[in-house]
Amino acid sequence: MKLKDQFRFVRQNMKKNRTRVSMTILATAMGCAFLIVLSSVGFGFQKSIVKDITERQVVTAIDVHGKQSMKQGFTPVTDKDIEAFEKMKNVKAVTRRMMLQQNTKYYLKDHQIDTQTIVADFPSEMKAGFKLSSGHLPKKPDEIVVGYDFATNLASKNAKPEELYDKRGVLKDQYRYTGELVGQKVELPVKQNENGKQIEKVFTFTITGIGVKPTKKWLEDRNAYISNDRLKEIEAFTGTPKGMLKEQNNPEPPGPKVEGVVYDEVKVYATNMEAVKNIDQQLKDKNYETYSVLNELKEVNLVFLVVKAGLIFIGTIAILIASIGIYNTMTMAVTERAPDIGIMKAIGANPKTIKRIFLLESSYIGLIGALIGTVVSYIISYTVNLALPLIIKNAFGENAPSNFTFSDIPVSLPLICIVICYVVTIISGLRPAQRATRVDVLKAMRREM
Repeated sequence: MKLKDQFRFVRQNMKKNRTRVSMTILATAMGCAFLIVLSSVGFGFQKSIVKDITERQVVTAIDVHGKQSMKQGFTPVTDKDIEAFEKMKNVKAVTRRMMLQQNTKYYLKDHQIDTQTIVADFPSEMKAGFKLSSGHLPKKPDEIVVGYDFATNLASKNAKPEELYDKRGVLKDQYRYTGELVGQKVELPVKQNENGKQIEKVFTFTITGIGVKPTKKWLEDRNAYISNDRLKEIEAFTGTPKGMLKEQNNPEPPGPKVEGVVYDEVKVYATNMEAVKNIDQQLKDKNYETYSVLNELKEVNLVFLVVKAGLIFIGTIAILIASIGIYNTMTMAVTERAPDIGIMKAIGANPKTIKRIFLLESSYIGLIGALIGTVVSYIISYTVNLALPLIIKNAFGENAPSNFTFSDIPVSLPLICIVICYVVTIISGLRPAQRATRVDVLKAMRREM
């Protein structure tokens, strides 16, 4: 019997028992849909968390905190280290930042803001992807770049502190600076203790640029970015590194003495994500303390791999339950078609051919059920992502996280489901198919007569 004839024979027999076969297909489809939808929750949560991590941090960036050695212990990153980083293969840029070691308050006309002052190397920042929403980078020592939220936090210095903010801690509009920032001059008083007295010097800056808006709504960039040349002027006044405030009646700055420039924040940017792992490993081999977002992603993916495997296992149980129906359907089919089997054997049909016919039928049932279940699962997934945020808002009065994916079905998940379903249906139909090959021809023909 040709394969084409075998398929035709299977379809004819399935049509004869349409109701029973349909119910078996329905049970298989429900099992597949349960497996895919259940597992899609794990995929959806992983997608949302990974997306949140990659949006908060640049994937190609490696934080270098310092170097650990047996002789010197932990040492911070210096210019010598920076030069070595820049010579490494596949390194796009190396940014280095220092924090001005004072409580910095900037004044713009009758407004003021408490913020952090960052000393940045602007050429390396631009290579790493630092962008401005308006203006340009500083070209002179007395020029400055401010963060996107600098203006919205400039508060009137004439108002009482308790009147400035609303219940949410947001600066009220009537006390907020509303003018243009680029081109405006701001003043930064720098303090120092000298001979038991506190002296002050005002440094004036011109705002030349404003940073881009942070990617997340809850992030805020109100920092001020100055050049290293301006830091040297501040250090000349304070007589301490990074403008550190001396203790009263103590000519020496607090803390241990460190030779050369010490950076507070160093990031090594790779040319692409594939190069991050190699660069990170090279730095660790040289005893540098590093952190990369890929390390966090690796841990997150490992946790979700276990979760997804568990969910797929639970979903497989539903398919195994459906396989009982397939086994029952195929067993009844063998019993009902005993005369047909006897005739096929009488005209010389090979037992392997008879076995293949019944395995084809069980495969038909499993694959059709898997395809229907896949379509249904996609509909359920889409509905869940659309309706669940509305249900959470109406039922609990809370907004669901923005852009959060509750259910995600990658292409691999339906493929896994179809493979599992196919294997289970083959196993379910195997014993009835073997039984069909052992049907006695004389008994089958006697039943037909």
